[in-house]
Amino acid sequence: MSRKNTRPLTLRDVSEVSGVSEMTVSRVLRNRSDVSEATREKVLKATKQLGYVPNKIAGALASQRVNLVAVIIPSLSNMVFPEVMTGISKILEDTDLQPVVGVTDYLPEKEEKVLYEMLSWRPSGVIIAGLEHSDASRAMLRAAGIPVVEIMDADGDPIDAMVGISHRRAGKEMGQAILKAGYKRIGFMGTKMPLDHRARKRFEGLTQALAKGGVEVADQEFYSGGSALAKGREMTAAMLERTPNLDFLYYSNDMIGAGGLLYLIEKGYEIPTQIGLAGFNGVELLQGLPMKLATMDACRLEIGRRAAEIIVARTENPDLDIDDRIELTPKISYGDTLIKG
Repeated sequence: MSRKNTRPLTLRDVSEVSGVSEMTVSRVLRNRSDVSEATREKVLKATKQLGYVPNKIAGALASQRVNLVAVIIPSLSNMVFPEVMTGISKILEDTDLQPVVGVTDYLPEKEEKVLYEMLSWRPSGVIIAGLEHSDASRAMLRAAGIPVVEIMDADGDPIDAMVGISHRRAGKEMGQAILKAGYKRIGFMGTKMPLDHRARKRFEGLTQALAKGGVEVADQEFYSGGSALAKGREMTAAMLERTPNLDFLYYSNDMIGAGGLLYLIEKGYEIPTQIGLAGFNGVELLQGLPMKLATMDACRLEIGRRAAEIIVARTENPDLDIDDRIELTPKISYGDTLIKG
């Protein structure tokens, strides 16, 4: 996206694409009743195609931006995103900008709705989780005329700027560590796939690494719902009853991994010799467990900080030449549950 050629869309743009007057476009967008259904559909189709979002800032302020940064994330119950928000807030607190948060629950249609409402208030920038969005969301982000930073993922092409990690590489490196430690019968437990694209990519990286070592995932299970200890216990018990000879369990996040760890300890499994396990995210809250879970730090705080720095820099100088394609590198923490090969 060329920053110099980017400008906010206007009613005239929608008028030209839909073939009706600007006044009619305005009536449709104000939900007036004196417009035919056919005309309404034409206008709404044009706005969706263009990514046009009405400006809710009235009168004299209509040409300005508000000092808000829209931060759009999939979940507040997931321990990952509060730390990202901390990183964002730490940078913005020294500026006039304030973050305002929208939650999508990993649902593309909800992301569209949240994005539409937030952009209608003309924020100074957008920080949004992930690289996968619906066509309508991508159109709105491209047409917004403000800095857009997609975070958490580096496996793909951003609309504008990007700060994240390669989840495929993270899954691949964990798979290589599992093989090097001598484990052969691997079970995988994940959440919200395929809607959680980052968990899906880690699973893809894991399976690719295992395949190179001649190993296939022996059992797998996916679920929807919060990443809870109870869910990890429940899934682990069910998987080991179904496939009792597994010697390693890889969880898509630390919270369900911690639940699995507590179950294995309770049942007397010898960890990590009889069975090993690992999670993902490096959640500090879990440091008080009886054993330290193997994991990878997802660089959450740094992602938030670097994303906010891009927004601040680009807000002050839209044409500033800065590094806005940033890939961070997480490292494996072997803990007490993965043999270091």
